[in-house]
Amino acid sequence: MTSLTCAGKGLAFSFLISACFLSLFQDVNGYEPNWKSIDSRPLPGWYDDAKLGIFIHWGVFSVPSFSSEWFWYRWKVKKYPPVVEFMEKNYPPDFTYADFGKEFTAEFFDANKWADMFEKAGAKYVVFVSKHCEGFTNWPSKYSFSWNSMAVGPKRDIVGELMNATRSRTDLKFGLYHVLYEWLHPLYLKDKESGFKTQDFVNLKTMPEMYEIVETYKPEIFFSDGDWEAPVEYWKSLEFLAWLYTYSPVKDTVIVNDRWGIGANCTHGGYYTCGDRYNPGVLQKHKWENAMTIDKRSWGFRRNAPLADYLSIEELLQTFVITISCGGNMLMNIGPPKHGQISPIFEERLLQVGSWLKVNGEGVYASRPWTYQNETVTKGVWYTKKTDASGTSLYAFVFHWPDTGTLSLDLPQVSSATKVSLLGYPTLFNYHARSPRGLDISVPPIAVSKMPCQWVWVFKITAVVN
Repeated sequence: MTSLTCAGKGLAFSFLISACFLSLFQDVNGYEPNWKSIDSRPLPGWYDDAKLGIFIHWGVFSVPSFSSEWFWYRWKVKKYPPVVEFMEKNYPPDFTYADFGKEFTAEFFDANKWADMFEKAGAKYVVFVSKHCEGFTNWPSKYSFSWNSMAVGPKRDIVGELMNATRSRTDLKFGLYHVLYEWLHPLYLKDKESGFKTQDFVNLKTMPEMYEIVETYKPEIFFSDGDWEAPVEYWKSLEFLAWLYTYSPVKDTVIVNDRWGIGANCTHGGYYTCGDRYNPGVLQKHKWENAMTIDKRSWGFRRNAPLADYLSIEELLQTFVITISCGGNMLMNIGPPKHGQISPIFEERLLQVGSWLKVNGEGVYASRPWTYQNETVTKGVWYTKKTDASGTSLYAFVFHWPDTGTLSLDLPQVSSATKVSLLGYPTLFNYHARSPRGLDISVPPIAVSKMPCQWVWVFKITAVVN
C-alpha cells in the first residue's frame, strides 16, 4: 500500500513528490532515481521492431500558422522581425497570444479518420503533442486551469479522443509528447531567475501534469522535451522515471527518450534522439530515433509554406531507409491546421509511405542493421538484415533503378543456396557471384506496369555468408 499512497500524493500534492520517492525506493525492488538504475532497464522489444512512428504537432500555434510552432516566442521574446510585422499588419495592438486560443476551433478534427490514416501510412506508433512550450494542454489538465483544450477553443479532450480512436481502431502504440518548460510561465521565469535553485514551476506545474497524463492516458511512449535550460535535478526527472518504470500503469511497456535535463541528451534514457532531425548516417551503439518533419522548416502548420519546403516522397523514403539501416526509428511529423483536417500534402505523403511499405515492409519491420550499412561500389544502396533458422537474408534498398541492366554490389558474400528477388515482383533474378565477395545482379527491363513500386526498390538476397 505504500506505493499506492505515495503515487497518489505525487499526483495530488506535487510538493511532496521527492520525499515520497525517497521512502518508496528504500524497501521496494524497483528502479531507483539514478541514471545507473534507470539506464539498466531493457528497451521493450516492440519499439525496435516498429521502425516508423507518426509525430503530430497541433496546438494554439496552429492558429497563426506562421513562422513555426515557436511563433509566440519569436513574437514576444526574440521579436523576430517577420513575426512582429505579421502581427502589426493583421491584428490590433492589444491582441495577445491568449486571444488565439478561442480560434483553435478543431471543427474538422475526427480522431477516427486520423487513426485510420496513420495505420494506412504503415506506422506502428503515434506520438501526439499533449503540450508544447506555449503551455496549452490538449487535455483538460487540472494544472492548466483556463489554458487547455476543454476550457478554450475546441472544448474537447483532444488527447483522450485520439487515444481512444488509436486503441479501438488500430494496433498502433499510443504515445505522448510533453514539454518540460514553458517560455513565459511566471513560475518558470522566477525559477530561472534564481538559477534554478527554486522549483516552484516543477512542483506545481510540470511534474503534476506528467503524472496526470500517465495515470489518465497510459501512453506507451513518453517523449520529453524542453529540458535544455536546466539540470536533471531541477526537473526531478530521475524521480519521475523511477516511478514510471516501477509503479506507473505502463511500467512494463512504456518507452522514453533522452530529453530529461542538461547532460542527459544522447547519453541517458530509453532511446536517444540527440537533436531534431538526427540522422548520423552511421551505425549507432544505442537505439535511437530520427524525429523529423515533412515540412523542412516547421513542426507546426504553416499557411504560407511553398511546395518546395515539403520533403518529396523520394527524399522521405531515402531518409527513412538511411535511418533504419543505421539502427534508428523514424518519427515522421505532420502539423495539422487549426480546424483539424490533415492537409492534402501531408495526407499524400502518409499514404505514399504506406503504399511503399505494403510492398517493402518485409525489409523494414523487425529488421536489424547489417555489418555494413551502405554499399561502396554503387551509390544509393543501403542494407538491413533478418536472420532466422534458414540463415541470414539481406535487403538492399536501391535509391536509383539500375537501368544499365546490372546492379553491382561489393559487400554481400553469397553461398550456393543464395537466391535474389525483388520485393513485390514474382520472378527470381539471375546473378554472378564474385570472389571473395560481391555479386552482379542481372536486372532485365521490367514494364512500368509490372514494377512493384515507384520509388526505392528492395532486392532480397538470401543465405548470405557474412
